[in-house]
Amino acid sequence: MTTETATLAGGCFWGMQDLIRKMDGVVSTRVGYTGGDVENATYKNHGTHAEAIEVVYNPEKISFRRLLEFFFQIHDPTTENRQGNDRGMSYRSAIYYADEAQKAVALDTIADVNASGLWPDRVVTELEPVGAFWEAEPEHQDYLERIPNGYTCHFIRPDWVLPKRTAAE
Repeated sequence: MTTETATLAGGCFWGMQDLIRKMDGVVSTRVGYTGGDVENATYKNHGTHAEAIEVVYNPEKISFRRLLEFFFQIHDPTTENRQGNDRGMSYRSAIYYADEAQKAVALDTIADVNASGLWPDRVVTELEPVGAFWEAEPEHQDYLERIPNGYTCHFIRPDWVLPKRTAAE
């Protein structure tokens, strides 16, 4: 099986991991810190890193585009450095692309989200090349599976769904 990796930040990593891991074609997920200035980032010392999720997926079952569409559905990509009650750089929206193909898909998806008029404002999601990913401590991995009623600000927004693309698109 061929796999690819997506690295996404959209607020608290617990809720993102809980929802994304359930998608058909997702092989594994882990939460951690990326996009910042501290080596060996930890929960107590992650500097300007974002809380992020690393998603290993099977591109024969789920596309990067589909992952991004769901990502934009489960967090608010129009709020800068904030998701729900969580505020600060750690909770920013960001896509960390692995190659030019992922970058192109991300740009296209952001343009479609903005053009749709379905979201409350324009997307502020950062788009940066992927860098070091520092895995979060064990107590943060699989958090909502272990603590089902734990805190999350992520949920599926049924009105934030892009129209299906035609084969010509």
